Amino acid sequence: MANTLLTIGMITREALRVLENNLRFAKFVNRDYDAKYGVEGAKIGTTLNIRKPVRYIGRTGQALAVEDATETQVALVLDTQFGVDISFTSEDLALSIDDFSQRFISPAVSTIANKIDFDGLNLYRDVYNAVGTPGTVPTALLTYLQGNQKLNEEAAPLDGMRANLLSPAMEVKIVDALKGLFQASTAIAEQYRRGRMGTAIGLEWEMDQNVRTHKTGAQGGTPLVNGAAQTGASLITDGWTASVTGLLKKGDVFTIADVNAVNPQNRQSTGALRQFVVVADVDSSGAGAATITISPSIVASGAFKTVDAAPADNAAITVLGAASTQSPTGLIFHRDAFTLAMADLPLPRGVDMADRVADKQLGVSIRIVRQYDINTDKFPCRLDVLYGWKTIYPELACRVQS
Repeated sequence: MANTLLTIGMITREALRVLENNLRFAKFVNRDYDAKYGVEGAKIGTTLNIRKPVRYIGRTGQALAVEDATETQVALVLDTQFGVDISFTSEDLALSIDDFSQRFISPAVSTIANKIDFDGLNLYRDVYNAVGTPGTVPTALLTYLQGNQKLNEEAAPLDGMRANLLSPAMEVKIVDALKGLFQASTAIAEQYRRGRMGTAIGLEWEMDQNVRTHKTGAQGGTPLVNGAAQTGASLITDGWTASVTGLLKKGDVFTIADVNAVNPQNRQSTGALRQFVVVADVDSSGAGAATITISPSIVASGAFKTVDAAPADNAAITVLGAASTQSPTGLIFHRDAFTLAMADLPLPRGVDMADRVADKQLGVSIRIVRQYDINTDKFPCRLDVLYGWKTIYPELACRVQS
């Protein structure tokens, strides 16, 4: 019996299925904000300001001590429209959906899914907590336990919503080192069949080829804090090698001597140096000075305290990793560290066919528009998505350097 011509609805549903199956990072992050953009006619540039919880210090005793309620927010912007354009013939539409998907849909949608995933994993540059050594792939479970420890020290919820995304090399090393030690016998068998770790130490482990590689800055000199008691989102330093372009790169991590991290709830020192991430590329001056924009801000008191003490003058600065080291950067994170939002693109009129399918459970929306070219008997077709990524709580994530 001859195949029935494929409809645009069948094609869009199949495209959505392929997209869902190829989104790795997105499956583990917060997807609560899609509905805020509505479902009709979303446009590039739409912004949603996400409020973060107020923090208080509290009081002891009967005397009233009213505290200011300071709200903070981050802006989530739908700023990326990405798509793939293909063309097929009337004869192609007579294929079965499986054949059509293999030839046309899967390659196109996999490209879209890869782009979404790749963009999302670039958020590692917002994360200041890090474990491991740049240039060395971790082979011990201890490294990943230390990453989980960082989340615990930052008061990340213990609700089963933590994940660990690894590069292919990281996965191979840890599976080989710990094979047979993690799970029940059925899970161990699966580990051998698929080469995947599964669930361990409170984390869902997933390999992702889109894990981004960070290259540290050129560095140089003996960097020191220049000026005591500095606070805020910038740090004045000196002692660097003079006139170095790319001294520090966005995403570099460093510590300051005797400046420790604190738990955000009890504001007690964790006993470990606070790690800071460089927010923008830094060059050194002719005198070896450099002002570094950092995250988190240095806050030595109050409800939003991040460190146990402001840095001293001439406190030593230590950058994580040697100069110009390439380091694939895995991520251990709670789902609320990052968010991905997608919105429905408008359906145009005056075309052969247009359809849009959205999976509200996963928060994925893809639009397909098809036109007919009478001169060639072909159907040019475009597949589009509109999305935006944002780091909401960088403290709920930890980089794993390799």
